[in-house]
Amino acid sequence: MNLDGEIITVRPDVAIDTLQKLPNYVGISSQTAGAKGISMNIVIIPAGAKAQPHYHDGFETAIYILKGEVQTFYGKGLSKSCINKQGDFLYIPSGLPHQPVNLSQDSEAIALVSRTDASEQESVRAYQP
Repeated sequence: MNLDGEIITVRPDVAIDTLQKLPNYVGISSQTAGAKGISMNIVIIPAGAKAQPHYHDGFETAIYILKGEVQTFYGKGLSKSCINKQGDFLYIPSGLPHQPVNLSQDSEAIALVSRTDASEQESVRAYQP
């Protein structure tokens, strides 16, 4: 039990650029809240856009789609895919190459992303299919 801890509130108002080439509003991370083993962010996929192919080295990712419809290509050569929409939860295991694509040409897709890595971008690796 930690009776001396503090609750940290983070209100991101500016998106950062990421290795995945998507706007990211960093919420909880080691830098913003002193987190040790978790991060949580809002990721925006602009209309008609897609992330750079990548994988997360050594950490798991959980995603909740808040808005939109996204097709995620994944696996060796990005040869598999799934389509997810608002209300869906996704789990991406450590080391699995993937590339999300917004299926709408008119509106952005928005997702809440949580990872078992508090440092956020340091363990993201580019993937060349």
